[in-house]
Amino acid sequence: MKGVLLIIAFFIYGSGFSQKVFVVNYASQADVKVFIVNYESQADLKVYKVKYQSEAGNNNGKWFFVNYASEADKKIYFVNYETQADLKIYFVKYEAQAGWRNKNKAYLMY
Repeated sequence: MKGVLLIIAFFIYGSGFSQKVFVVNYASQADVKVFIVNYESQADLKVYKVKYQSEAGNNNGKWFFVNYASEADKKIYFVNYETQADLKIYFVKYEAQAGWRNKNKAYLMY
């Protein structure tokens, strides 16, 4: 669990994402339960963290993590196991790499 929290903290404070997202503390508070996969080919959505809120996307994999739940388009919770997840994501290095691999799951982020 500590490892997951470190990963979350790194991505929240490390750079930026599109679509305004807030990470909640409990699964019951979340709109979407998310699992971070190790390989791009395993992901439903490739996510790029944008630096500025104005860069937040329209369900295109560009996420911006906000500080308050009231500012978020979606509240997410990072689960420990793939089987617990509604959505599997992979963090990409470049903005152009962001996007859906499994468009059947796109409704989760609307």
